[in-house]
Amino acid sequence: MTGDREQQSDNRAKRNKNIILVGMMATGKSTVGAMLAEELGYELVDLDHVIIENEGRSIAEIFASEGEAYFRKLESAALLRMLEGEGRIISTGGGAVLVPGNAEIMLAHGLVVALTATEEAILARVSGDQNRPLLAGNAQERVRTIMEQRREAYRFAHCTVDTSELSAAEVSQHILMHYRG
Repeated sequence: MTGDREQQSDNRAKRNKNIILVGMMATGKSTVGAMLAEELGYELVDLDHVIIENEGRSIAEIFASEGEAYFRKLESAALLRMLEGEGRIISTGGGAVLVPGNAEIMLAHGLVVALTATEEAILARVSGDQNRPLLAGNAQERVRTIMEQRREAYRFAHCTVDTSELSAAEVSQHILMHYRG
């Protein structure tokens, strides 16, 4: 019995080095990440911002000139670098989970939280946002397609929070309760 408690404690300590937020675009990863970082005194790492800084150009420009596959390579490399440390809130891009091996790496380096939202909530949040290259064209159709393609992609997370009807503060509190155990 004691061995089980020690194992659970070891697993929690290992898992709690970082909090990694995954999920579709516009589910609140950046906003909630900032709240968590402030609450815990952790460093906030937005992978998209890391890539923009490293590349010296926007995500839309990278997609336009190099394509999604190139962007995913940059994203995976940035993720690996950021997971080397501890005490970080890492907000990933919605597609970071699509690269083979990324899910396992995230699970090994922190508490992985999947943020979800309904199609309607996502559409309301992204309306008019020109900085989302995956939504070029019919945003509603693109969101529906992406949600269908990624339906199972976030299920590996330690926990899931539906952000559709919650404020960012409420989402943050849900995550903190899980994180602190």
